[in-house]
Amino acid sequence: MIGLCGGMTFTLDRFDLDAFVAATLAEDLGAPYGEGGRDVTSEAVIPADAIFSGVMDSRHAAVIAGLPIAEAFFRYLDPDVEIETLVAEGESVAAGSDIMRLKGKGRAMLTAERSALNTVQHLTGIASMAHAYVQRIAGTGCTLLDTRKTIPGLRVLEKYATRMGGAQNHRMGLWDAAMIKDNHVAVAGDIGEAVRRAADAGIERIIVEVDLIDQIEPALAAGATHLLLDNMEPATLRGAVTLIGGRAATEASGGISFETIRDKADTGVDFISVGRLTQSAPAADIGLDFEQV
Repeated sequence: MIGLCGGMTFTLDRFDLDAFVAATLAEDLGAPYGEGGRDVTSEAVIPADAIFSGVMDSRHAAVIAGLPIAEAFFRYLDPDVEIETLVAEGESVAAGSDIMRLKGKGRAMLTAERSALNTVQHLTGIASMAHAYVQRIAGTGCTLLDTRKTIPGLRVLEKYATRMGGAQNHRMGLWDAAMIKDNHVAVAGDIGEAVRRAADAGIERIIVEVDLIDQIEPALAAGATHLLLDNMEPATLRGAVTLIGGRAATEASGGISFETIRDKADTGVDFISVGRLTQSAPAADIGLDFEQV
């Protein structure tokens, strides 16, 4: 969706920028709790006509994501704010790099600061981790995927950040592909029957989690288009890839770490999915310093 906060445009499918900015600021200002929607500190301390300039910088090397959203926070409270974005989304920067310059109403800047920084720190942390994993498997022909292990309400943004880091998105949700797991198989009776039910329902993308080599042929025969090879060691993965022989896409998943991902990518799998990209990537150290002008 397109957000038009104060004239700035940012396009991201299935994401309402205006609603996100308004809800985030309302939460910080106490509006949902009947507290009046005020930044009491800035109102008390900062003169209403004060003008601030500020510089946002990355204290460590990072892959930047979220600057257009940060800009939207500042423009929401001060449509006339002057903003210069210094790096592109997905760009790698060295420690100490300036990434945005701002000049505008002091109260508005201080009120928007935390929401803007929280967003950039979180998304940049995800993008930076994704980039590190992508670099780790470079040259193998394997593609890094994210997962549905996202913070509720932030999935679209977090999956955007993984793309900025060079990964690709797995399913966006429960609606855009079938993923048959052990609980589905238990109810259906066996893996082949579970896959047949999905195929009979007209689902085009049928991803099937397999734990054992002997589950592969029944899944393929029933119509699986993508096999998720769960918690398999490299030697087992290599054998599974050979057995599948290109009849379906292959994905290694489960317990993947930075230390183990290269060995698993070298087995010939098409994809590797890593939940911690969105589940536990550390926030980037992004700062924003102001001065009155």
